[in-house]
Amino acid sequence: MSKIENTTNSCDITPVGKRRDGGTRYWCLAHRADATAKYGRPARICRAAHLPPILPDEVLTLDLDEYPGGVALWGAVPPIYDTTRLPLDFGIHVHARCESDGEKAIDGTYRGVKLLGRQIPPEGLLISEIDAVYFMVSSVFGFTTRQVLCTYCGYSHLDKDWFSVHPHRRHLCAGCGKNFRDSVPGIGNPIRATQDASGLLPRPSIKATKTLKLRQQDYPGGIQIWGSNPAIIWSAERPEEDGIHVHGYRVESDRPELDDTFAAVAIDSVKLDPSMVRTLMAQNSLPHLENRVVPLQCGSCSKMAFHDGEHAFAPLVGRTCSACNGLLQGPSRLRRTIGNPLIATLKKLEGTALRPPQKHVTGLLPETL
Repeated sequence: MSKIENTTNSCDITPVGKRRDGGTRYWCLAHRADATAKYGRPARICRAAHLPPILPDEVLTLDLDEYPGGVALWGAVPPIYDTTRLPLDFGIHVHARCESDGEKAIDGTYRGVKLLGRQIPPEGLLISEIDAVYFMVSSVFGFTTRQVLCTYCGYSHLDKDWFSVHPHRRHLCAGCGKNFRDSVPGIGNPIRATQDASGLLPRPSIKATKTLKLRQQDYPGGIQIWGSNPAIIWSAERPEEDGIHVHGYRVESDRPELDDTFAAVAIDSVKLDPSMVRTLMAQNSLPHLENRVVPLQCGSCSKMAFHDGEHAFAPLVGRTCSACNGLLQGPSRLRRTIGNPLIATLKKLEGTALRPPQKHVTGLLPETL
């Protein structure tokens, strides 16, 4: 199961092996991060020393037996469009109901969640924010994760960033810093063991049926937009809906008047594509894609390119149009890019917004080893 560390900012740096160039590789056992400086020397602090530890009061203890109406957990990441002035919503979003058709007794986001209940092992199950976020990323791109244990120390491995969307055999253990090899290619995430131990694997979702047309001027408190993504745990009787999730605030508040999932959304007559919304949400959570997801337009037929599947998370040079094979052109000077027309669509929405949208920074680190 996943561990949530209540550490200080003091590093515990130790040599753990050799780099490809023959230099020594160093690892911080306190923050479970690389601590190798230039020329294979130990760094003064590791690359994760600045990240705040998850404190006990940031962990929700959730007894599933107290909410027979249903419990749902998702990886929470910033909205793809946010004109509110609410703080960053990042971690594990929780819904819990005492009655299936009742109001949500819990509707919030936490850095950690400890699950208790009849079907849960006596010691409980712990889920951390980083596990939840990368579970979302892997799921959106169609990958099934599994529990991968380090063959040296037994630590439950999490594949992050590039590794969360590329099945592989060789993993770098965060627990001990050593490279180990798994028997088959896969993507490790401790959440899979939590799902298996609880018996609460999510059921297939259904397409949302509602549609939405709104004007930004009707929500002076702002709007927020996310793509739907599979729940980590879903115990409600009704199925989960798949679509575009929207929050709308008529006043400055932390509780939206509009809070629902829709099959189709038009804002100020600008239509949003659910697949593009969901893909951009996951792309925004992959540090190695920073500034590489752009609007790409064919120089010959003017068609906008939307790269999905494996092309949605692997930047390439010289992409061509799927309609006429013409060269795609975009605003970025970066050669390796990915096309998502939603970037241009959101820019258009900014023109009718009552105030500029927020640009949230998650602090997720790129995986380079």
